[in-house]
Amino acid sequence: MGKFVMLLLLVLFVASTRADLEMNFYAKSCPKAEKIVLDYVNKHIPNAPSLAAALIRMHFHDCFVRGCDASVLLNITSSTGNQTEKVAPPNQTVRGYDFIDRVKSLLEAECPGVVSCADIVSLVARDAIVATGGPFWRVPTGRRDGVISNASEALAQIPAPFSAHTIGISHCTSFTNRLYNFTGVGDQDPALDSEYAANLKANKCRSINSTTKVEMDPGSFRTFDLSYYTLVLKRRGLFESDAALLTDSRTRSIITGILGGSLSNFFQEFAESMEKMGRIGVKTGSAATCIWFGAKARYDATGVALPYRNDY
Repeated sequence: MGKFVMLLLLVLFVASTRADLEMNFYAKSCPKAEKIVLDYVNKHIPNAPSLAAALIRMHFHDCFVRGCDASVLLNITSSTGNQTEKVAPPNQTVRGYDFIDRVKSLLEAECPGVVSCADIVSLVARDAIVATGGPFWRVPTGRRDGVISNASEALAQIPAPFSAHTIGISHCTSFTNRLYNFTGVGDQDPALDSEYAANLKANKCRSINSTTKVEMDPGSFRTFDLSYYTLVLKRRGLFESDAALLTDSRTRSIITGILGGSLSNFFQEFAESMEKMGRIGVKTGSAATCIWFGAKARYDATGVALPYRNDY
């Protein structure tokens, strides 16, 4: 009986959360909000397409910890020295914070104190992927921002920066162990295509400490498509997690199924997954919202302004 009650409460909680998010939440309070976001994305992402991968990664990393509440944006609390999600190892290579700042500043000029950072991150991620040729998905809004952010939670709950992707770039340091020291004796990962490994050693990652950037799907890293999964089947995925996908019959069949189907089917499945993820642990109603100090300042979990830092 106890388990049944807990399950029922969970279902009711999820249902109530979904009811609180709605399409065009800002229709009356800030009717131009979503167009402002879209226009800014369409203006800048074509000039910096690799940023689309960074922005959707930020969205993932935000939602994995305490839900989609923009807690990944918070800096170290100056009064307590609390280490926030941003400084956790999985988030140290996250970028695009300044892009979010600039969008927020435009919305603050239009409708001060109305649009949450959590909604901005969700909308920007969707619009950036669409701008690179990816699928569109519905983004209901009404999220509120959290003010709790802990590095330890991010470290425990976010996948390591070696997991599979479909768009973007990586740094050599994220996978050079596969090239130079896979088992600790100076060897190479046998699961990585030897020709591809030789090419990486010669032209990109010439040492184990190289910080050079590498396209995750050469020739297509700016476009949201299926080419990365083709590389995975050829044993040319950069990360150990990619190789692991081929060692399990279930995950291998998923990849072959994706590649055997149409791009539109993949887009549809991806869009449905993104809609579900965007509802994880959302804070709505009277939940806390972030304190905004404008595009020339950062903010922390106690609302203390921090020095501006351009990382866009």
